[in-house]
Amino acid sequence: MAWAALRPVVKACIGGSLIGITVSDRYFSVAAVHGGSMRPTFDGTTDGREYALVKRSPLYDYSRGEVVVFLSPADHRSRTIKRLIGLPGDWISVPDKEEIRQIPDGHCWVEGDNGSASWDSRSYGPVPLGLVQGRVTHVVWPPGKMGRVDKRVPPEGRVMPQQRNL
Repeated sequence: MAWAALRPVVKACIGGSLIGITVSDRYFSVAAVHGGSMRPTFDGTTDGREYALVKRSPLYDYSRGEVVVFLSPADHRSRTIKRLIGLPGDWISVPDKEEIRQIPDGHCWVEGDNGSASWDSRSYGPVPLGLVQGRVTHVVWPPGKMGRVDKRVPPEGRVMPQQRNL
C-alpha cells in the first residue's frame, strides 16, 4: 500500500533527475565564481555566492574575448573561469615575460580580467581545448548583478591572429 502511494513521487524524482543531468551535461550548467581574478566581471568575494550560467558549446566553437569555464590544467578536479584571449595558431604577446608565443594547435590562451590576482596561461601556458567545458553567458546570482557577461577582446597588439586560408 505504501509503495503504491510513493511510486508516482519516486518516478517523478527519477525522471526529473535524469532530465536535469542531461540538461547540465549537454546544454547548460551553473558555476560558482571564487576569488578576485575575474574582477570586475565577477566580484568573487561575495562569500562564494556568485554564480554564472555556463552554455555548453560544440567542440571548439569559441572566439576571442569570451569568458570560458575549463578544468584547471594543474588540478583537473577544479573548474576555472577565465577570459579566452587567443586561439590555436595565434601569436600572443606576454607582457610580464616580455615574450611572444605561438599557441599550439588544439590549445587556447586564457587570462583573468584582474591580471595581478590571476593564475592563468601566463603561469601555466596554453590550455588544451579539450579541457574547456563551455562559455559563461550570464551572471545568475546575486540578483543585483544578474545580467549578460560581455565579450571583451584583448587590447590591440596583444594577439596576432593566425591568417586562415579559405
